Amino acid sequence: MPLKVRKPAVAGQFYAADPASLRAQISELLDGSQVCRPPGEIIALICPHAGYIYSGGVAAAGYSLISGGPYETVVVIAPCHVDFFGYSSVYDGDAYETPLGRIPVDRELASRIAGGGLIRLGGAGHELGRGGRGEHSLEVQLPFLQVAIGEFRLVPIVMGDQSAPAIEALGASLARELKGARALIVASTDLSHFHDDRSARSLDGVFMENISSFDVEGLREALAQGSTEACGGGPAAAALIAAAGLGADRCSILRYATSGDVSGDRGNVVGYVSAAITRPSPDGEGTERSPGESAGLSARDGSSGQDVPREARIFLLRLARSVIRSELGLDAAPPPQPESRVLGEKRGGFVTLKRRGQLRGCIGYIEAIKPLAETVEEMARAAAFRDTRFRPVTAREIDDIEIEISVLGPVETIDDPGAVDVGRHGIIISAEGHRGLLLPQVAAEWGWDRETFLDQTCVKAGLPPNRWRGPGVTIEVFSAEIFSEKELGLR
Repeated sequence: MPLKVRKPAVAGQFYAADPASLRAQISELLDGSQVCRPPGEIIALICPHAGYIYSGGVAAAGYSLISGGPYETVVVIAPCHVDFFGYSSVYDGDAYETPLGRIPVDRELASRIAGGGLIRLGGAGHELGRGGRGEHSLEVQLPFLQVAIGEFRLVPIVMGDQSAPAIEALGASLARELKGARALIVASTDLSHFHDDRSARSLDGVFMENISSFDVEGLREALAQGSTEACGGGPAAAALIAAAGLGADRCSILRYATSGDVSGDRGNVVGYVSAAITRPSPDGEGTERSPGESAGLSARDGSSGQDVPREARIFLLRLARSVIRSELGLDAAPPPQPESRVLGEKRGGFVTLKRRGQLRGCIGYIEAIKPLAETVEEMARAAAFRDTRFRPVTAREIDDIEIEISVLGPVETIDDPGAVDVGRHGIIISAEGHRGLLLPQVAAEWGWDRETFLDQTCVKAGLPPNRWRGPGVTIEVFSAEIFSEKELGLR
């Protein structure tokens, strides 16, 4: 019986059809991609799927990190643009082919992943769709994988249904079937389509915020409400679910761009992002560190001196929890306020909520406009119920939430980005009507160097990662004292 092989459908359109030219193009993109590797083992990537001339540089940021990686199998999850079907289609053929050669399908693993119902073996989304078009979103990932990894087995999956049940089913199946395997998951997606560049960056920023915080539900809600766009939102969400089931706890944005960065046309762009999903390495690389630990700071104090005494810290943490519990209609007697000068001083501050290690809300005042106790009270309520990236906190989960408070020092404008002191400084970057802030502890938690911290603050603002190097940018820094319930023995 002849082999069933899915032939290339978009070679010569989305990427070069000549094998030598294609390999040279990808090698050049990978060699030119200078990305800071996130800590831990990379078990999943999120990569774009446009023509290489537009999104190849963004995709290369992810694929450059897995060159020569120890992966025997790669599962590629892609959306469908060419057909309609109500399930995830796992290819039932023997191989996918590109100009660089054939990639064998891991048919045994494919059969285990496809259990029927919302996940089925078949050719839908893989073979030519209506109108004779071939799906490109999965195919364009394969030449990158062939150059970066070499030989591997493939499980190609096209999602015809991106509903919540379909996403949950696929994520759970992958987490179950890939345990113990030397496997990589690739989720294929582009972001917003055909908005002006400024609007696109705003929409895409919501997507990046949600994947960075591992907030699958927030991502689905944002997609449903139109506050972000991603044709492969389902594949990205399924990859996050699968990765979490395999021990992942971080999703790092590697590179972001729009088509306007290549074409120069800022009036009608498409957004692209690459991200790496990692789990702690067996040797401990990428495990949790207290913010500031790598910088040699004591007691997680990012300021020049600790001026929030222990009794004031305990009070503020208890105050934040009592405010949230009161809003939920739960018993919440306000804590007695100690005699402490700092509680009445006007201070900027942020309240951060985490649930089982994942961000659950974070809002604050940058400027010192209210007394510290009042700032914490107001921001605790906002972080729990008004952070638009997340659904409001519920009574059912309040006992799983840990509260962290950051008391900010004065904000100072700097002319030299080299003056950013990683582990001590938080950063605010402003340009083109965009403004983004990252707290000091973020860089230490993720193991970032100075340039990556600046890049990620730009991404937070909805700007290109390296925008801090260009003209018309304002960079501000601040220090902070950071303390949590866990540190002070309150949880």
